[in-house]
Order: sequence, then structure tokens, then C-alpha cells
Amino acid sequence: MDFKKYITDVPNFPKEGVVFKDITTLLNDPEAFKAVIDEMSQFVKEQGATAIVAPEARGFVFASAIAYVTGTKFVLVRKPGKLPRKTNEVEYTLEYGTSKLQMQQGDLTPNDKVVIVDDILATGGTIDAIIELIDKEHAEIVGIEFLADITELHDKELEKKYKVKSLINY
Repeated sequence: MDFKKYITDVPNFPKEGVVFKDITTLLNDPEAFKAVIDEMSQFVKEQGATAIVAPEARGFVFASAIAYVTGTKFVLVRKPGKLPRKTNEVEYTLEYGTSKLQMQQGDLTPNDKVVIVDDILATGGTIDAIIELIDKEHAEIVGIEFLADITELHDKELEKKYKVKSLINY
């Protein structure tokens, strides 16, 4: 299935010069969404993952379904103030500013084999922050998976360090 045809480009959102990749058109098509989840789940199984880590909000959409299909635990990465227990926090840079992410301490163990799941890889700032949070818990990252990769916006170091899979490349 050509997943690219289910993604809508929205120019100048959220600010001038940015072409936002709108995944809601994919989510609105049950057949396409199921096919994406099935394909992404296969990667998680192949890596032998015991945990999936994903950032809010759009990463949650894919990761929760994949965790269900693969029978792996799902660990949330959220903005500050959203998680009830003690957290680790990382500040990072994204396409249009800076932000912070948190993950609850103890949600991962050193024995966990983690696949990070997100919708779009753009500059890589979010993924770098998630990697740092996972490293603080001493878990092993066995793969990183995206629905889509905007290849011109980030350096290629991620692919040199980790097994990375994207269903769509721009």
C-alpha cells in the first residue's frame, strides 16, 4: 500500500515556511491505518522488543495500537506536569522552538529492549530527547520506527547508531 497518498501536506503550519505532514487523513482510513499498524508491528516483533516508548500525542496513536498487537508494554513520554510519579526530564530543540519531555522513572528496566515509535522524523530533536530519557533508565534501544521520515531535515547519525525504519521517506 502506498502510505504517502494518505498523508496531507499543510503549508505554513504551524508557522510560515513549515510544511506540516497531517496524518489524520491516514487515521480516517481504517484500511490504511490497519496496514500501517500491521507493518510497524512486524518491525517491533523482529527486534524482539519488550517495550515501546513513544511521545505524546501523535506517537501515542501508533504506539498504543502496536503495543496491543505485539503484546509489549507501552511507556509514555510526555510534556512536563502530565505524569504523576517521579520523572526524568530532558530539554530539547525542535523545528520551531525548544521544549521538555519527561518519562516516569522505573517504567523501563535495564532488561528492557525498546523500540521507539513516532509518527514523523523531522529534525530529530524529539528522538534525541527520548533516547536520553531511555539511557537514564539503562534500557537497550533495539530499534526506532516512524511512519514517515523527512530526510533533509536531520543528520544521518541516527541511522548509524540504531536500526531505524520508516514506512515513508520524503
